[in-house]
Amino acid sequence: MLFSLTRIVTAPACGLLLIALTVATPLLAAQPAVTELQDKLDHPWSLAFLPGNNGMLITERAGQLRYWQEGKGLSAPIEGVPAVFAKSQGGLLEVALAPDFAQSRRIYLSFAEVGDDGNAGTAVGYGHLSEDYRHVEQFTVFFLQQPKLSSGNHFGGKLACDKNGMLFISLGENNQRPTVQNLDKLQGKIVRLTAEGKVPVDNPFVNKAGARPEIWSYGHRNPQGLAFNPVTGTLWEHEHGPSGGDEINFPAAGKNYGCPLATHGINYSGLKIPEAKGTRAPGMADPEHLWEKSPGSGMAFYQDERFPQWKNSVFICALAEPNLIRLTLEGDRILSEERLLADRNERIREVRVRTNSYLYLLTDDSDGKLLRVRLQ
Repeated sequence: MLFSLTRIVTAPACGLLLIALTVATPLLAAQPAVTELQDKLDHPWSLAFLPGNNGMLITERAGQLRYWQEGKGLSAPIEGVPAVFAKSQGGLLEVALAPDFAQSRRIYLSFAEVGDDGNAGTAVGYGHLSEDYRHVEQFTVFFLQQPKLSSGNHFGGKLACDKNGMLFISLGENNQRPTVQNLDKLQGKIVRLTAEGKVPVDNPFVNKAGARPEIWSYGHRNPQGLAFNPVTGTLWEHEHGPSGGDEINFPAAGKNYGCPLATHGINYSGLKIPEAKGTRAPGMADPEHLWEKSPGSGMAFYQDERFPQWKNSVFICALAEPNLIRLTLEGDRILSEERLLADRNERIREVRVRTNSYLYLLTDDSDGKLLRVRLQ
């Protein structure tokens, strides 16, 4: 079903934000066609397309990085991948190619790494993919979430590079709410680094006493989608709220996005978040969009001409309500929302758009699937 969306903001003195949804009939009722390309993936988490027609890399949460090529299938686990903390939501998370991959063969991996006390945090490193796709060589960890506080929850770990080659990393709050507003900790933050993992001199908290210089924005809960809008250049992020209150934000330098002080959700117990001051709080940015139930962990913008019904859209995976969300856009403004593939009843973990204009999805299951989606 497709909805049109109107955002209405009352006078500032009222401090209320209302979102109205009305049913809109699509001009063309074209339906997605799904092709299952691969099964027997162990909770796949992320994928990255290799240049040309050379297939893709796929991460599995338990710690395997795989090479897949159409007609040839799935490789054995690629060697040289770091050991991961494979517990609950922890494991091998994102894989991304460096912008200069064609020359450098550099790939980035984010993963959960355990500390001496048994708690874990998000780590990111890079290595070089061998020409035969069998090894990651000279893997180097250049970023560690500090302190390590997770017993298995809320790692974030999404990666996005801007046009200048800066690397943005999303970090969950490890289910430790009080840390999110603390600038001396890396829980509930988005950080910005150079391609080699250095701190850029123009980061907002560089030389600020008591603050980590890596931080770009804060007040996030568990950011599971991170991507740049190719039309506007805006960084988009979506994150899991607690029970309800899942958000889309546009993370900007130095801004505070409210968690846990401003939230539209409650605890899973049904009780209010103890720290919450309401749905808004002074000095904290309002979300650009809200959901009552959790989306998933992937986000991909669609600007191709092959399926004009999808042009100017962003696709977001859904887990709690197993489907694929399509938001129709005008620049960065959200016009409507559509839910796709609900009839499959599969948790969708990742979505990517390839140069052939098709969508590629990963389903989150012990028998996870790689799917290709197009309009009929």
